[in-house]
Amino acid sequence: MKSLQHHLQVWLAFSLIVLMGLFWVLESQSIKTITEEFLITRLEHDGDNILLATSSIKPHRINTHRINPIYNQPSSGHYYSVRFTNGNALSSPSLEQQILPFSSLEPGETKLEHIDGPFGQHVLLWSKGFQKGDIKLTIAVAEDLTVLKQQRNEFIGSFTLLAIAGLITLLAVQSFVVRRALKRLDSIRSDINRLEHGEINKLSENAPSEVLPLIQEFNHILDLLGQRLERSRNALGNLAHALKTPISILTQFCNSSKKGMDSQQVNLASVQIERIHQLMERELKRARIAGKEISTQRFRPRQDLPDLINVLNQLHSNKSIDIQYNIDKDTPSFGDLEDMHELLGNLLDNACKWAKSLVYCQISRHDNIQIIIEDDGVGLTPQELKQISQRGVRLDETVEGHGLGLSIAKDIVKLYGGQLNFTTSDTLGGLKVTLILPLT
Repeated sequence: MKSLQHHLQVWLAFSLIVLMGLFWVLESQSIKTITEEFLITRLEHDGDNILLATSSIKPHRINTHRINPIYNQPSSGHYYSVRFTNGNALSSPSLEQQILPFSSLEPGETKLEHIDGPFGQHVLLWSKGFQKGDIKLTIAVAEDLTVLKQQRNEFIGSFTLLAIAGLITLLAVQSFVVRRALKRLDSIRSDINRLEHGEINKLSENAPSEVLPLIQEFNHILDLLGQRLERSRNALGNLAHALKTPISILTQFCNSSKKGMDSQQVNLASVQIERIHQLMERELKRARIAGKEISTQRFRPRQDLPDLINVLNQLHSNKSIDIQYNIDKDTPSFGDLEDMHELLGNLLDNACKWAKSLVYCQISRHDNIQIIIEDDGVGLTPQELKQISQRGVRLDETVEGHGLGLSIAKDIVKLYGGQLNFTTSDTLGGLKVTLILPLT
């Protein structure tokens, strides 16, 4: 299943990780640049002090009192060296017997490089050419980068941990925000569920603007389907009512013309009139079938089946039929209310007609809805069972007494994509009807 929430979270997380990675790289480079710029500025400042402290009069000397004392400490990590054009050189006491490797430069020329310096230290070496009076000299100042690199790495490590913690926090906040934003869609899902159970007839339009056009279009389709179904029912109803009067007249005509017509002609006319009446009734009932796609009021077995059985008890009160039923507790609502009334009403009515004293109905839920209706009547012969189960067979023309009702039942089951099977009841001995309807 493609989850919109999962899709959003994955891509937002990916974007955050990329942005945080870029920010980390930029921060690392910025720290490196800032620290080196600061270090270069300090080396330039020390170089200027060394220039001022260097005597241009032979023999050349350096007034160490004007220079940072750290250059006087052995292997302190801070070193300088002054080289004159005549080959003479002066070095800081911190160098001891070590040498700073650098080349002589023309006045105004500057050079910056990372080298392996004295005592195995990696240093940043700044050198520049000067002219003091008539003397040309090159001053080189170096500083050990070990401590600076260590401090910089510690800072970057701390920043990395902070960035990871921030990223995790942002991902958690992002996940919460996405879930909260999509939670507004739960009301739409709830409305769809209520629509399926027939509690409402359209979806609420109090929804986010991004999905509102979809909901409005869905409601529009529901309205269209409802209108088409209603027009179909009304048209067939009007047709049925329009045919009733001509049929009544024909019936009266046949009854009044029995003396003037031979019995065979009268019987033939009566059979055709009855046939028209049956066709009219069947199509009128079919027009009331809503089907699974456009149902709004659902059949609730635990509430609606007892009401249907009460009606059947009244219809067959002269036979004293005991209609028993059992419904599993976890059986959900299913099907359109009118469709299920038509379906179960026809099957139960047929069972009551043929039962001696008992009709049993069981509704259970497995991977689908299973309905079993049995009676203790005479049942059907193997040949009749074979005929009644054939596809495309008009049941009202094959088995006498199981006509229009079973035909309508078969139409409804076919519309819902279910199965309808006829067998002999092992427990009651009469007809056993097994009905299977999909849950969705």
